[in-house]
Amino acid sequence: MNPNLTLCEVCGQAVPESDCVDFDGQTLCPSCLDAETVCCTHCGSRLWRDDNAGTTETPLCQHCYDRYYTSCDHCGALIALADAHYEAGDEEQDEPLCDACYHRYTVSGGIESYYYKPQPIFYGTGPRYFGVELEIDEGGERVRSAQALMFLVNDGAERIYCKHDGSLDDGFEIVTHPMSLDYHLHQMPWAPLCRAAVEMGYRSHQSGSCGLQIHVSRNAFGQTEQDQDAAIARVLYFFEKNWVELLKFSRRTQHQMDRWAARYGYRDQPMEILEHAKKGVHAGRYTCVNLTNPDTVEFRIFRGTLKANTIFAALQLVDRVCDAACFLSDEELKALSWTSFAAGCTQPELVAYLKERRLYVNEPVAAEEEV
Repeated sequence: MNPNLTLCEVCGQAVPESDCVDFDGQTLCPSCLDAETVCCTHCGSRLWRDDNAGTTETPLCQHCYDRYYTSCDHCGALIALADAHYEAGDEEQDEPLCDACYHRYTVSGGIESYYYKPQPIFYGTGPRYFGVELEIDEGGERVRSAQALMFLVNDGAERIYCKHDGSLDDGFEIVTHPMSLDYHLHQMPWAPLCRAAVEMGYRSHQSGSCGLQIHVSRNAFGQTEQDQDAAIARVLYFFEKNWVELLKFSRRTQHQMDRWAARYGYRDQPMEILEHAKKGVHAGRYTCVNLTNPDTVEFRIFRGTLKANTIFAALQLVDRVCDAACFLSDEELKALSWTSFAAGCTQPELVAYLKERRLYVNEPVAAEEEV
């Protein structure tokens, strides 16, 4: 070999000795030096590319990274220590945030107090609007988790907000603004929300502590207070008459119902149940159909879930019950059997769920696990 040539110890090519560079005990040609090494942005020292503690755009030796840099705990972006942000509760500064994540997940809001109630924003066509309260647990009452879910769902429109709930061990409550049934089914991103919450470690049905409450606009039950009372009375009658089936639909135990969604008690006439309910001698708002809110009627029987189709089925059931209460007379509703009611359900998610719970004309099907 030409004595003026030297073999590169990386690629094995013979190159002029004057072009070679000795690095880390090895002789490298210019091409391999560029391909296999980088220079630390901070101190200028050369290091193997595989030992780069920074990024492609900002290569760093390990010493400079440890002393002057860190990584965003949420998105992984490289940030200078001087530019790192921290949540108010992160006293040990164990979870640094880049500027974008700090403003996205901390500054722009978080978990509101239990008493927080913003001005409602209505989505879809009324007058029948549904507001959902979904409790999730076991993943922590973390502002960042709430913010991540709100960022995923809201996307330029405030569809949900999150609230503290003292009944939960380690979670929070997700609340939607009022939406039409069609909006819930086709525009509210329930499936991505549920998947994201599960990936964060949250559970709802499986926690045993969570509920799914559905509010319906009182105005949807009639134009006058008298019309509204008559329809709401039929809702209460439907619940009392079909309690066994609704208990099965709810996925709750009778003990849970007694605590969180108690019955009013059967009476022969719908209005008798409503008059009994208005006396307020029951469990306050902890009744199967809560009438204490001035603007909504709250359906409280459902156990929480992070399975989107089960949320859809609950919404569709409530919609069907409202239809029966609004469009049938007292006598027609009293004559309506559960079998006839279920046979009239046509929404695919509701029909599938009724079959899973063995509540649909003796046509059971296999069910996916609730979360």
